[in-house]
Amino acid sequence: MNPIAIKIGIVSIYWYSIILVVAFLLGGLLALKEAKKRNIQTDVMIDYFFYLVPISLIGARLYYVIFNFSYYQENLIDIFKVWEGGLAIHGGVIAGLLVTYFYTKKKDIPLLKMTDIMVVSLILGQAIGRWGNFLNQEAYGPAISLSGLESLHIPKFIIDGMNIGGVYYQPTFLYESIWCLIGFIIIYLIRRFKKNNVGEVTSYYLVWYGIGRLLIEGFRQDSLMLFDFKVAQIVSAIMILVGIIIFNYSLNKNVKYE
Repeated sequence: MNPIAIKIGIVSIYWYSIILVVAFLLGGLLALKEAKKRNIQTDVMIDYFFYLVPISLIGARLYYVIFNFSYYQENLIDIFKVWEGGLAIHGGVIAGLLVTYFYTKKKDIPLLKMTDIMVVSLILGQAIGRWGNFLNQEAYGPAISLSGLESLHIPKFIIDGMNIGGVYYQPTFLYESIWCLIGFIIIYLIRRFKKNNVGEVTSYYLVWYGIGRLLIEGFRQDSLMLFDFKVAQIVSAIMILVGIIIFNYSLNKNVKYE
């Protein structure tokens, strides 16, 4: 599988980069639309994106590098080769949350109001972004037979892409993409048609994504590790717990959107 979409001379544009741009654009447009409903001006959101996007990408890369430091300390130049993959969503979420905290504090916007806007865009972006992992042949599960893959009734191009080094692997990238897409539809509909408390939508995202990632990560063969534990499972468990806390907090505060 060729990860390069366009090559002009020495310049190469990777599918991974194109997919990330699409994810950011669609997520950003959705967030701008929702922000208008919440009386947050477009220029405020664009200014926010100016900080959010690059810092989230840096956070995602640093997170990945830190947990693969044994490799990168011997290959420092590879730290900058983000087009080859190696962006950890949890690192991006953590960095993005920090940006959101400081930005909303500066602009006097309730933090949970902004996260309610952003999490729907985030889970949509995650559903799209996992296809970048597919094209870079990352985020795969345990070895499986060809007949086993065919029994999943998935398209042939995915089956062919799961042939890595002559061995077929389970498409855990696909499992997570589908999980995120279902989550996006559910949370988007809840946000649109239900009169929610401030923070409620954020809690749904944290619990939904946390559960899915916790389970799917158990199958991943290329997970980031902390001693004998998969880092993503630890962070996902924390996300679920925080989501439950925020849900209860939002119910107790009972501050509803107009």
